Amino acid sequence: MSERPSRLADEPMHPQPLAAPRKRGVLSRHFTPPAPRTGLDDGLHGAQPTWQNWSGGQLAQPFAKWSPQDEDELRRQVRDAASVRVVGAGHSFSPLVPTSGAILSLDHLSGLISHDAQKQQARLWAGTRLFDAGPLLYGIGQAMPNLGDIDRQSLAGALSTATHGTGITLPCIAAGATALRLVTAQGDVLECSRDSDSDLFRAAAVSLGALGVITQVTLQNVPAFRLRERVHLQSLDQLLPEMEEWVRQHRHFELLVFPFSRLAIVKTLDLTEEPPTGEAQGADSADAMLRLSCELNRRLPGLGRRLQTLIGRFIKPTDRVNWSYKIFASARNVRFNEMEYQVPLATGASCLDEVCRAVSKSKVGVFFPMEFRFVAADDYWLSPFQSALGEARCSISVHQYHKQDYRPLFAVAEPVLRRYGGRPHWGKLHTVGGADLRSLYPDLERFLRLRSELDPRGKFLNPHLRQLFGMAKS
Repeated sequence: MSERPSRLADEPMHPQPLAAPRKRGVLSRHFTPPAPRTGLDDGLHGAQPTWQNWSGGQLAQPFAKWSPQDEDELRRQVRDAASVRVVGAGHSFSPLVPTSGAILSLDHLSGLISHDAQKQQARLWAGTRLFDAGPLLYGIGQAMPNLGDIDRQSLAGALSTATHGTGITLPCIAAGATALRLVTAQGDVLECSRDSDSDLFRAAAVSLGALGVITQVTLQNVPAFRLRERVHLQSLDQLLPEMEEWVRQHRHFELLVFPFSRLAIVKTLDLTEEPPTGEAQGADSADAMLRLSCELNRRLPGLGRRLQTLIGRFIKPTDRVNWSYKIFASARNVRFNEMEYQVPLATGASCLDEVCRAVSKSKVGVFFPMEFRFVAADDYWLSPFQSALGEARCSISVHQYHKQDYRPLFAVAEPVLRRYGGRPHWGKLHTVGGADLRSLYPDLERFLRLRSELDPRGKFLNPHLRQLFGMAKS
């Protein structure tokens, strides 16, 4: 492993000037990012002393809330902080952000830095929201190969938690990164890539913010492309024996499953040369229907079962075409809390079936559907999709309306997901930690050694990460 800048633990920091960035074969020119978009909902803006995430399930009273104007200010703030956590969009449901130290926003570090038309690569500030990245890349004729169905996240947050879309040949968003720029606990800058300091790169790309602050990302993109989206309703029992055929026939395939009625919304996306047909239709009415159903189920918990059997009256087949970044994401205005696990491909359909049956047999009131997707393997140390053999995984997500207690539902689903060898999504709620984590991630000890080297005092840790990594508070 290559040598990295270090600072003695008791060395005074205030008199020290900021060191020049360590260049490692990637672009490191200085660019002034544009002003951030106003009205962003990351829980950090405003005069209130508290912070909360998008769902309202995670709260914190930080010592300070910072929004550095540029990378130099960020480096000084990180260098002088005793404890700091970075927030992207506040869209993680797990307690990755809450801290009594400082919470730092990357909103001012947003926008396109540079691009290479021949290589189809682009360098972006890591605070860029995904809903801004799509139009920015489209403007230079590029597109990210895949995205999830929510685009509120920041680029750094999406990488750090292994956020993903669906497609058995398509890995998580972090797999599209070719180089990163990282601010360490000492305020130093490291640049790493797949070809230079590859161990640091494979650790930092999916690192839960535990190694430092990602400020810039180079993405390997593809030429801008259009997708055809088809949506229809079908019986889960018809789909289960045909799952492999569906997955192989479509670039993107996912299910939204209602466990009580065993009905599923089938969504497929495929490449097309057809012209765009316009924006999604009926999004507002679908949102209204979802909110009303969730409220009725919250007030009358047994009603969820009946409402799910009526879903066929509201879900009609749709067919539309548009540029990829306009197709991938869906409006998510009804808030929820979420648990998600990635299970082996070979047993994914069986696991989904068993989770649905367990929820159906329980007395838990829920209307939100479960989500079932497919994700290709990668080689990042803490990625839930890491596989030396290149085996894809199935993603199973369980949602509960944000005004309802999610714990009873998740307590039913999680034992099944874990019994199938599931790895948790870092940005979603779960109970894995310590010894259990070590059995799921063969590179965890390497990651923890590198974390200790880069941040010996645990500046980037919070109570959740200490529990997750099996570390006592220092």
